[in-house]
Order: sequence, then C-alpha cells, then structure tokens
Amino acid sequence: MNEFKNAKEEYDNTPIPAELSERVQAGIEEGKARYRARRGRTFRRWTAAAACFVVVLAGLNLSPTIAKAAAEVPVLGGLFQVLTFMDYDETQDGIHYDVSVPQVEAEGDLAQVVNDAIENRVQRHLLKAQRDWDDYREAFFATGGTEEEWAGREMDVIVNYEVKSQTDSRVSFVVSFGEGWVSAMEERYYYNLDLAEDRDLTLRDYLGEDWVEVCNAAIQKQIDESVDEEGFTFFFPADQGGFTTVDESTGFYVREDGTVVVCFPEYSIAAGAAGIPEFPIA
Repeated sequence: MNEFKNAKEEYDNTPIPAELSERVQAGIEEGKARYRARRGRTFRRWTAAAACFVVVLAGLNLSPTIAKAAAEVPVLGGLFQVLTFMDYDETQDGIHYDVSVPQVEAEGDLAQVVNDAIENRVQRHLLKAQRDWDDYREAFFATGGTEEEWAGREMDVIVNYEVKSQTDSRVSFVVSFGEGWVSAMEERYYYNLDLAEDRDLTLRDYLGEDWVEVCNAAIQKQIDESVDEEGFTFFFPADQGGFTTVDESTGFYVREDGTVVVCFPEYSIAAGAAGIPEFPIA
C-alpha cells in the first residue's frame, strides 16, 4: 500500500485522542469541517487551519507564536507550493517545542489528503509527547526523586520537514517527528507526489516493473559492505529481524539528482546506533 493510501486510511481511521477536552475536540472538528469545505486555495483557508492548530496547542497549555513562513518551494509551473504552515520554537513546563509543519498548496484531492494526514500526525505527536513527559515526571517523583534533582530536566519535541527534490510537477519531501529526553526517537514519513496527475508516486514509477529485485539487490549489497574486518555490522541478520525485502509500504525519497533513496524505520532492521537506515538505489 503506498503512502497516499496509508495517509488517507490513517487519517480516516484515527480517532481524536480522549485526552482532549470537549472544547478542544469541538474546535478541531469545526476547523476540519471548514478546511474540507473550502476547495479554493485562499487566505481564509490558511486562517481556519491555523486556528485549528492553535486550539490543539491551547489544549496542551501552550501559547506559541504561529507564523506562516516564506515558501520553501516556489510556485513551479503554477502547479504547487510547499509552505511552512506553522513554525514555532519555545519552551514551557520543561518541554522544548521546535515545530515546523509543511502544507502542500495545489489543486486536486491529493494535497488535501496529505495535509490532513500531516495535521493528524502532528496532533497525535504533540499529545503523545505531553503524556510521555507527564508519565516520566510522575515516575520520577514516585521513585524518590526530588524537586532539586528534577530542576533543569528538559524534553525536546520536534517536528520538521525537508524538501528533497522538485520539478515543475513533482515534489519529494520528508516530515520528521522526534522526542529527545531520557532516550531519543525519530519517525519519518515520506511524500512523493505528482501534482499534475494528482497521485502518489511509487518505487515502481521510478525503478520500473523490477523495482523489488532492483531495490533488494542494491540494499543487500550495501548491508554486506557495512561488515567490518572483524565481522561486525549494525544490521541484524535476516533470520533475526533483519532486512529481507522491500514492499509497497517501504518509505523512500528522491534526491535532486534523481537518485531514489530507500529508508527504513529506526530499529527495524538495525541497531539504534545505525539511526534511520537509508540506501541509495543506483
């Protein structure tokens, strides 16, 4: 299943978290209703969507400065923009929020589905981070920690994105979600869009009908080359949870030179020290 289908299903099937107050939930639903109703790409839509995020953040007792930054990707052939929809950086109650959220501005249904999925993921990420921090603080004091020992502790909550490549009708970008405190974690979501055809692009589109074999051969070669002289590698053996094959859910992005880079989640096929494994497919 490709990212477009994943995004739509995740957005449609993910309930609003129970932790939200009735006021916050009502605000989100109202914002989403207004967002879906507007097909025209006007300033009013930006304002309504921004208000929806403000409501969510208010539910987390935040008062961030919300700003629409300059476009990261200019209008190309009149087809699309990728804009920094929300951008703020502040610390409150021990949590440092460094958040930069993209939004795709284009005609057609694809941009709206992608934007809805990103919005939903941002909401869930911020709420999860708040819960994680509250749980950690509760456990800290329950096990004998003192206010003095707690002072100065801080958790980083990160949302950012990077445009990897663009043409007159296509864009490839990555949205990253991170938490950093006692331990660190990062999740990435990959978007490869054809705004002219209003569809999600797949590995098959870039690598042809033999894309599975092409990817598997290139990835296995790079894993084999990672083994040092003493036989050590960060990658797990195939029979112990390591790499076996790519499939339609495998994430990837496209570099400016056209190279496809296949990516795997942290800890999925290698030890945490390997980070998020990436494999250029030559």
